[in-house]
Amino acid sequence: MGQQNTYRTHIAVVASAVGISLAVWAAAALTDTEAAANAGAGPGGRSPSSQVEKPARVPAQRMPEGIAHAAEAGGTAVNITIDDGPDPRWTPQVLDVLRQNGVKAVFCMIGPQAKAHPELVRKVVADGHRLCDHTMTHDTSMDKKSVAYQKQQILDAQKMIEDAAGGAPVEYYRAPGGAFTPDSRRIAAAAGMRPLGWNVDTKDFEQPGAASIVNTVKNELPNGPTILFHDGGGDRGQTVAALRQVLPWLKEQGHAFSFPVRTAP
Repeated sequence: MGQQNTYRTHIAVVASAVGISLAVWAAAALTDTEAAANAGAGPGGRSPSSQVEKPARVPAQRMPEGIAHAAEAGGTAVNITIDDGPDPRWTPQVLDVLRQNGVKAVFCMIGPQAKAHPELVRKVVADGHRLCDHTMTHDTSMDKKSVAYQKQQILDAQKMIEDAAGGAPVEYYRAPGGAFTPDSRRIAAAAGMRPLGWNVDTKDFEQPGAASIVNTVKNELPNGPTILFHDGGGDRGQTVAALRQVLPWLKEQGHAFSFPVRTAP
């Protein structure tokens, strides 16, 4: 009788141990399953599909290092370029004039300005215009600075503009005041941005009057197709007024509107 009781007790202990082991194994399996299901989940256990993600940045295609002036469309097409914004007062007015005339342009933006006004950067992109890197601080003496300084000015601005744009690419680089160097052109081209020059400087930055800006375009257009205007850096009321006259005049003269070349015309 005593031996039977001892045997039954031993069986009960073994069964209990097996039950505990199975329970532990099941809990561990459940934990592993939940961990796999929630891998990458954000706060509160949300799965990645429930979160808004920025599009992955496509690796930049290396551009030619030469400074572009020609129009993609060729012929007598012209390129409208707008510098130093975005500006909360003047950029919307410039966009309105461009839209009214069915014209697309390149907006050469200052990095911190783009960061401060992302809604304007996205509006520029939404309207079908292209983006251009115009550095961090518009330092017209960049060509006298170190390569490291030039790289910081160019690449930091590119990132700020692209972040503000929600990932839209910056397709060109324009040196402040035309202060290009072989190094700055190389840095920009390696980052997927074509160095961009101009042929017609409207001098609108100096606020000479809308009539003077218009006359400069008319007189200097034989120099080439890329025309320089500004939407930042000061009062741009004269620029807006001049654009209202210049864009219809260009159409009357038989000019189409294009973007500057990036690779080949």
